[in-house]
Order: sequence, then C-alpha cells, then structure tokens
Amino acid sequence: MKKPFRFAIQTGPFEDPVELRAFAQHIELLGYEELYSFDHIGLRGNGPVDPFVPLIVAAEATTELRVGPLVLNNEFHQPALLARTAISVDQMTSGRLVLGLGTGYAQVEHDAIGMPLLPPGKRVSRFGESLQILRELCDNGSSSYQGEYHTIDVEEMGIRPVQAHIPFLIGGHGKRVVSLAGKYADIFQFTGLLHGEDGTPNAGGFPIEHIQQRAQWLADAAGDRDIERSALTQFTALDEDAPDDETLTTRYKMDAEAIVKTPFVLTGSTEQVIDKIERLRNELAISHYVVRDPEGFAPIVQSLAGR
Repeated sequence: MKKPFRFAIQTGPFEDPVELRAFAQHIELLGYEELYSFDHIGLRGNGPVDPFVPLIVAAEATTELRVGPLVLNNEFHQPALLARTAISVDQMTSGRLVLGLGTGYAQVEHDAIGMPLLPPGKRVSRFGESLQILRELCDNGSSSYQGEYHTIDVEEMGIRPVQAHIPFLIGGHGKRVVSLAGKYADIFQFTGLLHGEDGTPNAGGFPIEHIQQRAQWLADAAGDRDIERSALTQFTALDEDAPDDETLTTRYKMDAEAIVKTPFVLTGSTEQVIDKIERLRNELAISHYVVRDPEGFAPIVQSLAGR
C-alpha cells in the first residue's frame, strides 16, 4: 500500500527565536509537516546551533508541526544522555519529536573540539550499539547493555516521552547502516551524498542504481517492518527558476538522464516535478521529502501533500 506524500523543511532562522516562531508558523501553513535542524560544530549558516533547543521554540509556536534534528552525529552523543534529552524534548514539544540519527562524518569538526572520529567500520558498530540502547530507553525506560563501546545499566530513566514510540529517522548510504535502519528506523532517508575519509561530501550516491540497491538492502533487513522511505533533496527549483541541463550536469558531474532519474535533484516545471515524485513513489516507495526552499517548493506541497 502506498504511503501518502509528506514534506519537511531543513533550514530556518535557528539563531533568532522571534524569526523562528514566525518561520515555523509559516511553513506549517504552507503544508510542511516537519522542521529539521542540524548537528554540526563550527560551521557557518544554520549548522552551529544546538540541534534541540530551537526545536522547542518552533514547536511552541505551532500546533501540529513535528520537529527533529537531521541528523545527529552519533559520535557526539552518549546514548543514555541522548535518550534523556530526546524524551525531555518530546515532553516539551507535546509529543512531536522525530529523532534523526546518523554516524557522523566530518573530520574537521572532530579536530576542532579534540574528539577522535572513529574509522567508518567502528563508527557504524558504535552506531548500532547506540541505536539499541536509545530504543530501549525511549520505549521502556530501562536498558542493560555491555558492548565494545557502551556499558549501560539504567534500571529506570524516571521520565517517559509523550509518544508511546518516538520515531527514529536514520539516514545513510552504506550497507551496514541501511541494515541497521531496517531493524531500528521508522523512517529511512536516502541521502545521495558520499563522504571521503575527511568527510568531504560528493554526489556519488545520486545515480538511481545506487538507490535501487539500497532500497533492496532496506527491504531485506526490514522483513515485515513497515518503514517510511525519505529523500534528503539537495536541490530544488521550479518553472522559470529551474536551471538548464548544462548547468546541472556541470554542477553534479552527471549526465542529464541520470539527473532526471535521481530524487536528490527536483527541477523543471511544476508538472514535471510532480510526475517525477509520483514515479519515484511507484518505483522506490519514496513518499517523504526534505527540502530547503519552503517558498519555492510550496506548489509541489500544495499539489501532493497527503495524497
């Protein structure tokens, strides 16, 4: 059964509470269901703020808008303390938290704060331990776990979320992360971006063949679990704002046909983008999109949200 389309925003004036309240109210009126923050250290733009504090402000200003970090760098967080924060934020937002989780990748951020960044394989192993502990603490209020990276013996958290089950959004590209998502995610997000050893991003995951393979990995790992599929769209532009093919092929170092197929670039006429999103749901079951241009993408939201 097809899931209805849902749309979310990852951007905002997170450093100004007055502007953030107005922004959150505006995107809710436009039909977006969620507002996501970032989890970075020392980067310019929207990244440097705490990933949770602005979410409480946004939720207070709205009635139904769900909020969450997209995604947390697991290497920055101890799972029991993170569970305490997540449950507290879920309480403060009246049960509207979506907890976005990822492995982390940016060497420069870790260097800046003197925190080692584990190699990719160990990073994923630590991520798997954290997911198990977080799920147990958020759902049951207790966890007893001894692993390679974490030792936890919490008999009772003492607090409970408003939601019976805080949804986890897991983003990633590698097979082990996708398999963990099959076990723990309520929403799995195709990201499209690959990262070099130092965390430098590239569009290596954009080709549709890569996404098809990860969709199969997810299905194999999930079994009978019903996981919503999401795309973190890297570029959107409609109608007269849409760039020509040459601009896009130069920017992403892909041919025009590959760009037409990928969910990470949504450009063209409004009708073309609507057709593309519907096709991607039919082919890959992607029904959830996170974008960064709330005004420019609003015509798509108005046409497809809830369908």
